[in-house]
Amino acid sequence: MMELKNQNHHHLHTGATLATLSLLFFNVFFATFLTPFTHASSSMYPEQGAIKPRHLRLLKSALERETSTSQLSDLWTPLENQGWRPCVECKNVPSLPEKSEGYIQVFLDGGLNQQRMGVVAVAKILNATLVIPYLEVNPVWRDSSSFTDIFDVDHFIDVLKDDISIIKELPEEFSWSTREYYATAIRDTRIKAAPVHASANWYLKNVLPILRSYNIAAIAPFSHRLTFDNLPMDIQRLRCKVNFKALRFVPHIRTLGDALISRLRYPQDSAGVMDTNYLEEVTDAGHGRRAGKFVALHLRFDKDMAAHSACDFGGGKAEKLALAKYRQVIWQGRVLNSQFTDEELRSQGRCPMTPEEIGLLLAALGFDNSTRLYLASHKVYGGEARISALRQLFPLMENKKSLASADERSQIKGKASLLAAVDYYVGMHSDIFISASPGNMHNALVGQRSYLNLKTIRPNMVLMGQLFLNKSISWPEFQEAVVAGHQNRQGQLRLRKPKQSIYTYPVPDCMCQA
Repeated sequence: MMELKNQNHHHLHTGATLATLSLLFFNVFFATFLTPFTHASSSMYPEQGAIKPRHLRLLKSALERETSTSQLSDLWTPLENQGWRPCVECKNVPSLPEKSEGYIQVFLDGGLNQQRMGVVAVAKILNATLVIPYLEVNPVWRDSSSFTDIFDVDHFIDVLKDDISIIKELPEEFSWSTREYYATAIRDTRIKAAPVHASANWYLKNVLPILRSYNIAAIAPFSHRLTFDNLPMDIQRLRCKVNFKALRFVPHIRTLGDALISRLRYPQDSAGVMDTNYLEEVTDAGHGRRAGKFVALHLRFDKDMAAHSACDFGGGKAEKLALAKYRQVIWQGRVLNSQFTDEELRSQGRCPMTPEEIGLLLAALGFDNSTRLYLASHKVYGGEARISALRQLFPLMENKKSLASADERSQIKGKASLLAAVDYYVGMHSDIFISASPGNMHNALVGQRSYLNLKTIRPNMVLMGQLFLNKSISWPEFQEAVVAGHQNRQGQLRLRKPKQSIYTYPVPDCMCQA
């Protein structure tokens, strides 16, 4: 992910360098997370009837809620030291070999959070020189942004200079090795059959001979093509170093992110900002004054997700038919959830929470209507009508569009990866982060925030599904169940289990006991 120069989250916005676009990216199913959030009306979705609150009794009670000062103080209190510290440097790292075995070229597919940089570890295993990765144009995002458009490449190379050799472009003699070259025929230098979570020995047996024969090997696709288990500690630590230190966003992403964070923390300074380009002065905002707090909410509720879940979201018969048709067109009906009833899916925690439901969760935890909420950009299925209940509960809700002028957003407009990068950056610097449903963006941020010991709420999807099925539950009962069910889901460290990602569970591979 990215390097943070100051781990105190009250000051993260000043110089933090965190980037994890190469991390786990959204699944193609959920790629529209990156689409700019808009205050669209439900008329944008003609298949939907009027969207009404599904939990009206709870909503009415939540709107009348009162939160004590002590409860609010507990909510915003940072996590205590949990006995672990970041630990990515490995002792006795072998020096770089005098002669490289050749060039490793990769074509990364998937979304911003699926492009974890395991390829650096592969290059280390093979004693190869890494070429700065080529990012595929995602057919859903239609974003042609390159690695250098997203990440600070000079920083990336500098941080890893003692670990592996990295070059920005292939030498002229290998200029023929392009995406187009591999797309037209079977090539001896392409590795296409790398299994998911392949072992180090697999690469030594199958890729090293190609490197030695041709001095180059191109791996495509590469997502999740290196195991998380049974690797030497220096290789694991290198992956951690890449993820948490080497990858940081380009300056204009960080500058815009800092501006949004400043305006969330010092809203009184934002008056009139929208008419000018304020980015150059943003780091001085609020100097000497107490910073406000905010929650970053990743709201995962686009049409792909709604359709693929096969759940009922209260849009009536027209919406059900439209989503069923969409499933047939996109996935030819091959959606596992389709064989279950809505009640079965919800009781198993397999339905994404609607904006109304995540709002009720936050309200039950004790967040009141003075809470500043940053909504990670997302084209919500149902538009403004779908999020109206969430906005009622949290009227101080903001997003990129409401916090920054069109001029300030011009460099990221229409670029899915850059839009996601800004949201990721703000999410990393928030006091509290929560995602409406588990997924790649959630996993990436959970991992990086765990690494930095920052509070992150992980919704208990099974509990919430069952609570929302109970139409007779009272607000006090709902609130008590939500609080009890999330006591140990607010950033407490969890040891990584076999096959789990070190990017989501950094303990113990990326951290040492303090």
